[in-house]
This record gives sequence, structure tokens and C-alpha cells, in this order.
Amino acid sequence: KMAGSSAPWIGSAYLFLQSTCKTIVLPSLYESSQKKPSVFKALKLALADSTGSMNGVDMLKVHCSHPHLIVQLKFCKQENCRRFLQSYREGALRESLQNHLQLSLAMTTVPLEMELKAGNEHLDSMLKDEDHCLECIYREKPDRLRDEEITELEECLKSLILHQSINNNIAVKDCASLNSPTLPYPSQGSSLSPQVTFIFQGQQFANRPLTLDDHQKFAKLVSKKWKQVGRSLQKNCRALRDPVIDNLALEYDREGLYEQAYQLLLRFIQSEGKKATIARLIAALEENGLISLAEELLGLHSNEDCS
Repeated sequence: KMAGSSAPWIGSAYLFLQSTCKTIVLPSLYESSQKKPSVFKALKLALADSTGSMNGVDMLKVHCSHPHLIVQLKFCKQENCRRFLQSYREGALRESLQNHLQLSLAMTTVPLEMELKAGNEHLDSMLKDEDHCLECIYREKPDRLRDEEITELEECLKSLILHQSINNNIAVKDCASLNSPTLPYPSQGSSLSPQVTFIFQGQQFANRPLTLDDHQKFAKLVSKKWKQVGRSLQKNCRALRDPVIDNLALEYDREGLYEQAYQLLLRFIQSEGKKATIARLIAALEENGLISLAEELLGLHSNEDCS
């Protein structure tokens, strides 16, 4: 077995990134003091998307080796590493990073090529053998602590999210919240997760914080009714006032309905934290007649269109 019963599962890998657009040089952007926070933000959010948690994978250092930007990754849980590998294999990580870079850097498009290595092993050639990839990553123990610059960028990102919250008229209760992860999804198995249930169509379901899978399904299936759902959620979420919803519609008009809906739920999750539960979203969907989408999120059926 890869890990003994007493030792935690820890592995390391290197993610090589290169833009296929000659005018976009990622190492140069990262070496720019003005652009570095934006590039880091995109990396952090894309990695969070890939594992469903802000803490699913840790960045130890970002190396600039023209034309590549190389990110040293540390995994502390095998299940998080599996999620990352699946996201990488299916192209979801690349798509997410391209989207976050595009938004963070205010560019039209940022095409990327990626390569994943663990020691001397090129994992791209063995992605279908997930267990082998896990073994290679597990064999490579991290050879460094987190770089001081990464810690500074983490603090910068927290500050950036605070300023964005203020600009969007989101009530920031107090600065103490910055000491906790500012990431969309709570860590799995958190003791603070609500342990209550709710009733939907006569059945009892366990309440839980929203997950990345919930987030993506909602954005894909809610279609034009995302605004109505947002207004239902705003009744007990000050972050979703009408001006915020209207701004989202304008800001992400070119990206389409999926991105508008995705950003709406992202605001809800970032503002409410562990209080952003499946029960609250299901109630908002019921209020707007989106029963099929509610059933999809609760796993009652699959492949039905909910628009």
C-alpha cells in the first residue's frame, strides 16, 4: 500500500504551464509585480476548482523558467490528489485556469499547454492509470516548505477579495474572517458543517455545504432563471442585493448564462461560507418552479434538462 495506517498521505508534483499565444508569456507576467497577484489568484482558484476545496492542494513555490511557469504542488490527501488528476485528465483544470487567467488579467483569451511531472516521471503519458500516477506522486515527497512569497500572495489574495466585497456592496462583518480560508468550498468533513436535515417532496435529506459539483450543475442547468433564483437567495443573503445581480448580468454578459449563474452562486458561497447549504439552494429552486434541477442536485435522477 502507498501509505501506512499511521502516516498521512503526502505527495508532490510539478505542473508546467505555457501559453500557446506568443504575445502572452506567463513567466514574464508572473515576474511583473503588478501582474503577479492576478496570475496567482487565477492559479489558486483553478486549483480549488479541481479539488473542490481551497485547501485541496497546496502551492509550495512558483518557478519562472521561460517559456514555462512551473508550479510545485503538495497533496496531503489521496482523495484530493485523485480529484486533481481527474480534473487534469478531463481538461477541466486547463479550462478553469484559462477562464480565471482571462478574467484576472482582463484578456480576451489565454490558451494554455500543460504538462504534469513527478520526479522523472511524465504523468501525461500514464493518466489513464490513475493508481500509477498516485504512486509516482506519493513517492515524491515535498523537498521544501511553502515559499515565503506564496504566503505573502495568499494574504494579498485575501485582501483583494475583501476589497472586491466592499466594491460590490457586500457586507463584511469583520476582518477576522480573513484569518480563515477565503475559498468557496468548505473542507470535506469539517466539524462546523451543519448536521441537520430538510424535507423535499416528502423525503428527508441531510443538509450540507454546497460542493463544486452542485455549483457546476446549477450553472449548467438553471439557464435564464438564474436571476430569479438569486433574488430568492437574497432574502437572507445581503451579498446578493439587486445591484449585485444586475452587475453580474452586465459584467458576464459576453460569457453567457453559464458564467452568470456560476458567478451568482460563487458570490453566495463566498459570502455565506458554511451557511451556503444545499437546503437554502433547494428552497430557492422550489420557489421558482425549478423542481427538476432540485432533483438533479439531490441525485434523484440524472440527464433531465431543467431549464
